[in-house]
Amino acid sequence: MSRGAVPEDPPASTGGGAVAAAAAAFGPWRATSARERAEILRRCWELMVARRDEIAALISAENGKTLADARAEADYAAEFFRWYAEEAVRAAGHLGTSPGGTNNILVSYQPIGVAVLVTPWNFPAAMATRKIAPALAAGCAVVLKPAAETPLTSYLIARLCKEAGVPDGVINVVTTSGSGPVVRAMLHDDRVRALSFTGSTEVGRVLLREAADTVLKSSMELGGNAPFIVLDDADPDDAVEGLMVAKMRNGGQACTAANRVYVHRSLVEEVSGRLADRFARLVVGPGTDPATECGPLINPRAVAKVAELVESAVAAGARVLTGGERPDREGAFYAPTVLVDVPAHADIVREEIFGPVASIIAFDTDDEVVRAANDTHLGLAAYVYTSDLRRGLRMADELEAGMVAVNRGLVSDPAAPFGGVKQSGLGREGGAEGMREFMESKYIATSW
Repeated sequence: MSRGAVPEDPPASTGGGAVAAAAAAFGPWRATSARERAEILRRCWELMVARRDEIAALISAENGKTLADARAEADYAAEFFRWYAEEAVRAAGHLGTSPGGTNNILVSYQPIGVAVLVTPWNFPAAMATRKIAPALAAGCAVVLKPAAETPLTSYLIARLCKEAGVPDGVINVVTTSGSGPVVRAMLHDDRVRALSFTGSTEVGRVLLREAADTVLKSSMELGGNAPFIVLDDADPDDAVEGLMVAKMRNGGQACTAANRVYVHRSLVEEVSGRLADRFARLVVGPGTDPATECGPLINPRAVAKVAELVESAVAAGARVLTGGERPDREGAFYAPTVLVDVPAHADIVREEIFGPVASIIAFDTDDEVVRAANDTHLGLAAYVYTSDLRRGLRMADELEAGMVAVNRGLVSDPAAPFGGVKQSGLGREGGAEGMREFMESKYIATSW
């Protein structure tokens, strides 16, 4: 048995049955024409659009996000099927000539094989389709391991894909409350050739070590610590509107969420006051209630972590403008919170908050804020607000982040490459780049 191999028929509890089904389906799916795969993906998009409200209701019931957020996620998730329906027919290779004139160079792109997809709970539909759609467009078969907190959304998406015409075995869903052993077994199965993971940097490091045993092609979308920078020439109203989106999407439970809010000293009082007023008026409640504007966190542990970060920041000298406490109600809630005078060394600045807390830090110069924004081992997203586009683009170029939004509070787009630098990840999802993560380039040398 080669290194990393598993028994030919491993128990279903290890995910081996799903890997076997994917391996059996891979050959026929790979042989399916790009146009046929594209048409099936297009039908996946149509079904998701038609069932948008059903998908949104399930997302909200599973992870607590507001119905408005859940509908936006359902729309976003569906778009990956439409985008990759269009990209599936564009995986063309190229022809060239050796510079020395010795041979011709033919390059083609081929599906890598069976891919294991591991997704988080905070965007259970979008994180699944952002991986499934490019993998299927490339001609791969997949095993999806969703978060234990949100398995039902994945099952619904898989069912819709089957209705759209995806053959049996091409998409397999493995749910478990013991993710570690199950994922480990699949990564050590020689039939698996790729891993795509979205989650924390800590877990990503563990999976990369596991993937090294069988030298799997690995795509990692990991943690973030996004700076949101408001320069002295920014429009305060625009900045606050953008910050509401960048901070409060899914109650702050997003890897792209604004984590550190740097505001020029001349605007700190105005921006923080307006933001605190907006936060104080947010309706907190169950995500499934149409009136709710800020739902619960995913579980009590998440609430305890946010509370600890806020208490630590206050002990270090930060001031609470609004919130800063757990509401007196049943459920995993934390009040939308605005902190000012936050010390740069506070834990809340160094760690990903993953909750409805905006930590505002004053700065004086562009160079100062760029240094502060880059002072982290993470680099997923960043935000800049300014009335001078040249200044904003110059700063965007200096920021160590895989994605920068200038005068926008939303950075994600299915047509654009999503991913980070430093310890925020490897590879990209979305755009033309996303499909290449599931393909290998083959070079053929020949003469004629």
